[in-house]
Amino acid sequence: MATQTFAPSMTPSAAAHLTDEQVETLGAELDALRAEVVGSLGEADARYIHRVIAVQRGLEVGGRGALIFSLFPPAWVVGTAALSVAKILDNMEIGHNVLHGQWDWMRDPKIHSTTWEWDHASPAASWKKSHNYEHHTFTNIRGKDRDLGYSIMRITPEQEWKPTDLFQPLVNLGLSMIFEWGIAIYDIEIEKVKDGTKPWPQAKAELMGLWRKARRQLAKDYVLFPLLSGPGFLSTVAANATANVVRNVWSHAVIFCGHFPDGVETFDFDEERLEGETKGQWYLRQMLGSANLSGSKLFHVMTGNLSHQIEHHLFPDVPSNRYAEIAPRVQEICRRYGLPYVTGSLPRQYGKVLRKIARLAFPGGGPAPAATPPVRLPDQARRPLAAPARLAS
Repeated sequence: MATQTFAPSMTPSAAAHLTDEQVETLGAELDALRAEVVGSLGEADARYIHRVIAVQRGLEVGGRGALIFSLFPPAWVVGTAALSVAKILDNMEIGHNVLHGQWDWMRDPKIHSTTWEWDHASPAASWKKSHNYEHHTFTNIRGKDRDLGYSIMRITPEQEWKPTDLFQPLVNLGLSMIFEWGIAIYDIEIEKVKDGTKPWPQAKAELMGLWRKARRQLAKDYVLFPLLSGPGFLSTVAANATANVVRNVWSHAVIFCGHFPDGVETFDFDEERLEGETKGQWYLRQMLGSANLSGSKLFHVMTGNLSHQIEHHLFPDVPSNRYAEIAPRVQEICRRYGLPYVTGSLPRQYGKVLRKIARLAFPGGGPAPAATPPVRLPDQARRPLAAPARLAS
């Protein structure tokens, strides 16, 4: 029986012991789990997203209202805090998930992936192309998933080292503060224009679309609402800038912890293998290429439930409020198949991310100089697993 072949070049894959039959059985279990959850969606889920949107809008209105009096320090603090949380909720638990189509099943034109626009520099259409399609389809495939380092950082040892990588700890710090703008510009794929694989007229049209979105964002936060503060104009500008930085740093930390900590795998790019990738193999790549964060229910909401990054990558169009109930079952599946389920607290995982970024700022940085042959298990251990038990309805 042939073993799974999605091993990264520097280390053996944690799935090297699985047979093709086992991988497809795993895929069938995950398909059944998804079908069960999707079949149970209903009024309680709809109430959840409506409630989150109401809270987000209430916080934004309250925060901006308080900032009318931003010259008074207590109003500045309260308004900035409320606006920061509102922006985080808008981007993480609402915008990101609505744009994935998680709430399209409600057929509500106001909460639909085709009509939603968010408080973010990236236009929704650009985000859906670069994130929903490219990143979620080609997750952690080197040379195919551009989110590996966002074209400016070296975050796997297989990436070629450049002298400019020495500065990537500082680049990462700067990126975290302007994350929404970095992502928006990154989505234009300027590097493809430089190497001749993307025509400049196309990039120019995309830049114009970005500018149309960006100028509305800039006008809202740094002109229109500050003007309502009268003599507190500059104070409100500072408050809005602070709220945007808080949102950017938070989303940067959550996203990086979901993709780049120790234990997360990256994969060789093989066009023929990718074209023939089965659903089970795709599921396996999502599980090995993602990591979770532990925390409270409120913490999960504030991360947009991307603290359940593994479950999100398995089921990106399943409503995020269901990931918490799915997670224990995915973890149990990982245990039975001998697969890692990478998780940890935000400080711990982000520390690992920062350590990796610092280590890979220098040449080398890999755990081993060459690939290790896949693990071969005894024949008895390599027998296909039993078919999954019928899931409870």
